Amino acid sequence: MIGTHRPSTRPAPATWPDGTMSAIALVGPHAVAEITLPIPAPAAGTVLIRPRHVGLCGTDLELFHGDSGYLRSGRAHHPHTFGHEWWGEVVAVADDVRDLDPGDPVIGQTMIPCGGCGSCRRGHRQQCRRMTEVGLYGQQGASADFIRLPAHTVHRLPPRLAEPWAVLVEPAVTVVEALRRAGARATDRVAVLGTGTIGLLAVQLALRVTASVTALGVQQSGLAAAARYGAVTHLVDDAPDTGFSLVIEASGAAEAFPLALDLTERGGRVAVIGVAYDTATVTPGDLALRGLSVLGIQHGIDHYPDVIGLFDDGAFDGAGLLAPPVPRDRAADAFALLAADRGGRPKVVLDLARQREATA
Repeated sequence: MIGTHRPSTRPAPATWPDGTMSAIALVGPHAVAEITLPIPAPAAGTVLIRPRHVGLCGTDLELFHGDSGYLRSGRAHHPHTFGHEWWGEVVAVADDVRDLDPGDPVIGQTMIPCGGCGSCRRGHRQQCRRMTEVGLYGQQGASADFIRLPAHTVHRLPPRLAEPWAVLVEPAVTVVEALRRAGARATDRVAVLGTGTIGLLAVQLALRVTASVTALGVQQSGLAAAARYGAVTHLVDDAPDTGFSLVIEASGAAEAFPLALDLTERGGRVAVIGVAYDTATVTPGDLALRGLSVLGIQHGIDHYPDVIGLFDDGAFDGAGLLAPPVPRDRAADAFALLAADRGGRPKVVLDLARQREATA
């Protein structure tokens, strides 16, 4: 495991910049623009980070389309500075921060729990009653020149992991949570529904833990990627009749949940990672009489150090999941790419340090 703390050599402190910064924001449905924001001011216990790469996922696509639950509930509003999957470099630290230094490559947690509510005090930080989430609600996202975060939510990367695919640490923590909560073991027969980023990360980790992994999807390119990692693959319409002891629903499609139940053997477990808002029809008695356990996997807030270690050990293939990074001034193109078939490389990444290449 890669720890998040180290004895600091404390180089000369860097000056915390002030003034304004540029940010890429969603300014309305299907509308992306560059806006100007104040640089966040220093605050006790915080660090200022310059994001380098920002990953986009289905949640960001919902924000782009304007139909996100965060927008409908009023928790998010336009202009919205997105970006909850990212890595960057520390620029400056508050005077009381001792474990991070300017120049450190880091990633940050999406969820920022309050630490003081009943849920947090009971150790259930993911159910914090006063939660904010980076790039989703209550906290500016990483699609900006700078982002300020509490130091305790920031995790140092080994220098060799300071690559565009470091954005995958954030989604991978949820996969680790799913396998741990489900008690995945070597004798399990695992099915993974969905061959997007989460699905392919789940395939990779499950193959390290269990005896057999089958991936089911709707795109041949995603299935080919799963096969490359060692999974048996099937189109969803050709799902096998054999029951699985553990099914991971990673597609986020409402119709996938009843299928996940159908694929699970008596006494098996279903770990639901994908977030579907449409109604799915299930028979409650079927769950009871078959002895099924259904686990809702919200996130993996406690697993960031472990996941950094897994990437460092080569348990996850990061580079193989990335589509070519998109320059920051082509953010609208990045969202279009997110909605397309990316040939088995599902993760779309914005390169905040690169502008569109000049054309003759």
